[in-house]
Amino acid sequence: GENISSNLHTIKSLALKLQPASDKKYPIPRVLEVRGEVYMGHQDFQKLNKQRKHNKEVLFANPRNAAAGSLKLLDPRITAKRRLNFFIHSFSDIEGGKAFNSQWEFLHTAKQWALRISPNIKLCKDITGVINYCNKWQDKRSNLQYEIDGVVVKVNSIQQQKKLGYTLKSPRWAVAYKFPAHQVTTRVKNIRLQVGRTGVITPVAELRPVECAGVTISKATLHNFDEINRLDVRIGDRILLERAGEVIPKIIKVIESVRTGKEKCFNPPKQCPVCGGPIAGEKEGEVAFRCANSSCPAQIERSLLHFASRSTMDIEGLGKSIVEQLIASKLVLTLDKIYALNKESLLKLDLFAEKRAENLLLSIEKSKSRPLERLFFALGIRHVGEKAAQILAEKYPSMDKLMEAKAEDLQSIAEIGPVMAESIEEFFNNKTARRLIESLKRFGVGMSQARPGKKPQILINKTFVFTGELNGYTRPQAEDLIREMGGRSSSSVSKNTAYLVAGSSPGSKYDKAKKLGINILDEKGFRELIKK
Repeated sequence: GENISSNLHTIKSLALKLQPASDKKYPIPRVLEVRGEVYMGHQDFQKLNKQRKHNKEVLFANPRNAAAGSLKLLDPRITAKRRLNFFIHSFSDIEGGKAFNSQWEFLHTAKQWALRISPNIKLCKDITGVINYCNKWQDKRSNLQYEIDGVVVKVNSIQQQKKLGYTLKSPRWAVAYKFPAHQVTTRVKNIRLQVGRTGVITPVAELRPVECAGVTISKATLHNFDEINRLDVRIGDRILLERAGEVIPKIIKVIESVRTGKEKCFNPPKQCPVCGGPIAGEKEGEVAFRCANSSCPAQIERSLLHFASRSTMDIEGLGKSIVEQLIASKLVLTLDKIYALNKESLLKLDLFAEKRAENLLLSIEKSKSRPLERLFFALGIRHVGEKAAQILAEKYPSMDKLMEAKAEDLQSIAEIGPVMAESIEEFFNNKTARRLIESLKRFGVGMSQARPGKKPQILINKTFVFTGELNGYTRPQAEDLIREMGGRSSSSVSKNTAYLVAGSSPGSKYDKAKKLGINILDEKGFRELIKK
């Protein structure tokens, strides 16, 4: 979502102008969209960290972080000194040029156009060739001048790629073969407990710092107490650790053969580690322990951050440091107290000057008129995510109606299962939750879809899918408009889709919509439709 064009211009291996191919069969197209990877080589990464160490700056943990950080810099002159590199691996859109028959054909033509491709690509005749190639690079990965975590295998024929199509998240004609994760051993120094916004208590292993695949790891989640029992992990144990998917630290097993007998077992807590409140034990079918005190400071902090996030009440300026200070000063200890804040109280805090206080109060005031589904999601009801909140708002157009809904009524909605239904009923049966709702009402937070200036319901039962980038709306804004007019949005195209709205650089959804005969609107057509 960030504009990094000026920084990309500093990458010497990324051509600023295409060169005509020696093969006249493929002239330079009028529009060409290619996709690729920016990376930093091992030697350049070491030089950068050496320089940062000399300047007494924080060192980058690995080349990946260094490359990403370099692309986000505001000054392209600094990016230019980072010696970034670039490979292309595929194309998304070609207009005004000859269509390619295969991936292989495209890559070699792109090379002639002066676009850099990996020198290690290979066309394999059969699956045995693919397996041999993957095994080869699994053994030789350390010989490369940059980090890799696997090999991408693609169907070569473009025609076959189109027939295979896409799932919601990925193409069916390509698969990533991941190499076995890097593994190391280290000691468990301690196990501490972390409390989430719904009160779930998560055990986290504090480790003796160890380097794994270029990253220093000092902690790893143990997920829940069943996982502690399954691994039989104890404080003081030597454990085998890996970076799952080269990203997330994961404890694989305990090395029991080196136990000394001094290791300490870790038992589930009898009270909340933050507030000392009572613990709600495991429910049937669940493995979570939970702090039962809704006023627990740990829950409040995470609940406030969730309540203010962009996908919920969208209170700009209410970030982590401000939330921490509001709680520490006891100005905000429940969600509703956000709306009791005033300029005088904010200016007493270290982080606020006049303008910042005014901007936050303005953003808080705007949040009162957010769509009802945003409020449903913001309340932090267990198991209710963004999509479920939208479905609930369609079925229950006011907070009062949802509060009175019984679990059996909720389960009659196709997308709502028994666990979510029981969670919703349990939430609204809680006296604390009901007091919160009443307080939010008094502060003027909208509790109904039927607000003044309600938009005409011309899109009842019509499903929209968006693809590409819209200039006049963010994706959430466009989806909110659809819902306000009675429609609904979906992330995937199907025969039930009424309209596909295609912005610039549309993806595979566009092709699927054409194939199914779905109505396709550009942004101008979308504007005209919603203004009818």
